[in-house]
Amino acid sequence: MQVRRLFACKMQDMRTVVYVDGFNLYYRALKNSPHKWLNLGALCAAALPNACNVVSINYYTARVSGSRNPASPKDQNAYLKALGTLPNLHIHFGNFQITNTWMRLAQPWQFWPPGATPHPVPDSVYVVKTEEKGSDVNLGAHLVRDAFTGAFEHAVIVTNDTDLKEPLRLVVQEAKLPATLLTPSNNPAETLKRLATDIRHLGPYLGVSHFPDSVIGLDGKPIKKPADW
Repeated sequence: MQVRRLFACKMQDMRTVVYVDGFNLYYRALKNSPHKWLNLGALCAAALPNACNVVSINYYTARVSGSRNPASPKDQNAYLKALGTLPNLHIHFGNFQITNTWMRLAQPWQFWPPGATPHPVPDSVYVVKTEEKGSDVNLGAHLVRDAFTGAFEHAVIVTNDTDLKEPLRLVVQEAKLPATLLTPSNNPAETLKRLATDIRHLGPYLGVSHFPDSVIGLDGKPIKKPADW
């Protein structure tokens, strides 16, 4: 509670750096919504107090595969180009991995219609497994590094990934700096809630934080919002 009081009483122009877990944001708040064309600069301006002077936004993601949806890489590339027009935004890439592997079914019998259950009932299936690697590690490492090198007075983390619990703890308890959890989830993880010095929900600000349907890119050419977004 002491850190919360210090944060509440802080003067204007608190030097703030934002760390965005891109895949967690997408799957928690954007995937089935009309808000994929999200302007992260506008989102921060709308969702954070006026005292926050956002000097940098770090966006962590990976290049997606087109194996399931051939349009996905093109759509993502358009979005990354739109983000690239924001002067204080930096994109950090992890890796997107696809592997074919056997995985066990939690309840094998329930997926077969009555009378069609094979014998013996299989307990495993061969699946295409997709994983994003490296983004949360990069985010956590940069967050801790920046805290101890004086890069910010206040951090904002956009995630609901409990793997970031320890980096968040180091910032708040070891570096003694305030950290806001700008959560993409209606039910943020308890471990993150207990550590954060402030908690804000980004949901109410999504609708007012879109890019225009066409953005002028750094090369002077228009970047169009994907048709199905």
